[in-house]
Amino acid sequence: MHRVCVSQDSPADDLAAVALCIHRLFGGLPVTARSKNKPGVRVEDDKVASKSYTGPFLERAIAEDRLIQGRPPSGAYHGIPVVVAPLEVGGVAVAAIGVVDVTGSLDLKALMDQYASLQKQVGDY
Repeated sequence: MHRVCVSQDSPADDLAAVALCIHRLFGGLPVTARSKNKPGVRVEDDKVASKSYTGPFLERAIAEDRLIQGRPPSGAYHGIPVVVAPLEVGGVAVAAIGVVDVTGSLDLKALMDQYASLQKQVGDY
């Protein structure tokens, strides 16, 4: 029988199947994952790009046992909006999984300003 088991000591190979699944579910967005005690994976372009990956937001999500959103100050996704969630087992964060946050890169105010400017130029039809 095949199974996936995630614990605080899961190596990258144990996390790869989960990360690839999430990557495919989210239309190919980059996905990262790591366990509490071991580096994990970075998935891009439908393949595992790294089996020794960690990042500041993955580490923080595990340590603080909470959702982290923002632009990492370092790492492969430096400055790019990401969202990272802890994976809890028995109420304890044992791993974290993150994806690039496409909604975080939208500047809604700029979009609305541009729309208003276009409306002034074109007028009402």
